[in-house]
Amino acid sequence: MADFFHNGWSLFISVITLGGILACGLLLWSQSKVKVKLDADGKPLPVQTTGHVWDEDLTENNNPLPRWWMIMFYLTIVFGIGYLVLYPGLGSREGTLGWSAVGKYEEEMKAGEAQYGPIFAKYQAMPIPELARDPQAAAIGERLFLNSCAQCHGSDAQGSKGFPNLSDHDWLYGGAPETIKTTILDGRQGAMPSMAAAVGGDQDVRNVANYVLSLSGASHDPIKAALGKPKFAACAACHGADGKGNQAIGAPNLTDKTWLYGGGINNVMEAINKGRGNMMPAHKNILSEAKVHLLAAYVWGLSNKQGSVAAVSANDAKAIGNLTGAAEASVKQ
Repeated sequence: MADFFHNGWSLFISVITLGGILACGLLLWSQSKVKVKLDADGKPLPVQTTGHVWDEDLTENNNPLPRWWMIMFYLTIVFGIGYLVLYPGLGSREGTLGWSAVGKYEEEMKAGEAQYGPIFAKYQAMPIPELARDPQAAAIGERLFLNSCAQCHGSDAQGSKGFPNLSDHDWLYGGAPETIKTTILDGRQGAMPSMAAAVGGDQDVRNVANYVLSLSGASHDPIKAALGKPKFAACAACHGADGKGNQAIGAPNLTDKTWLYGGGINNVMEAINKGRGNMMPAHKNILSEAKVHLLAAYVWGLSNKQGSVAAVSANDAKAIGNLTGAAEASVKQ
């Protein structure tokens, strides 16, 4: 309830809540006045109906509500009022017990840190290549990856259109252990401007696209590629004169066959005409540095299979079940 930006909203919620409880109480009270009618001899009169009839002779009687049912309903009203006194529920009122979801979350996070913090601290002190060879660390890193990275890069880390494959050796900003860690902590912001005006008209865009394809040996028109080579000078500032890119600024290598948005003449022309924009969010406010260290080791190991744990056996996975569960429970720390 702390998200209310005006006190009027808190008052509005309070009125609606208390008004609903009061309305339920008044409804019950009105129904408690309905009694079974008796004749002069004290015998119950025939029960009135609501007027609803089904299948010719099934009628809905208008009997008074059972006393036991009404008592239970009154008890729920008493319980609701007691709850609102003890816990948050009336707008921004905190309740007499001072309980809050945020406080409970922070309490659980502190307990998790006290129990599992030493484990993460131990792994944080290990170099990333060494950490990637540890089965327990690999299992925790995998769980962190599935919680924080798989949404974009896929559970197999092979990415999709616009999202890099993390299991190969092609890196926009470099695949060194500390570089990967920096990427996770601070995120990345990649932007390629539209280059259509810089290279010329529509035909020049097609020529440059053919030249770009020729750099990786992809299918292209050699005559148009030759015409596009001089125009490629407008792209060399980022991709280099040889087209091999620049990891310092995240400019892709155009001489390999790895394409973030797909190869082919149409995709390359689209990139030149419209530019590209990519953003990976920073995780330093989501994961602790110790967890990022573990996560970086797992990601580094995906493309360095010989220096990492490629897979964890069933017995290993069972033995470290508690650790992976702990990593998942505290992934937002």
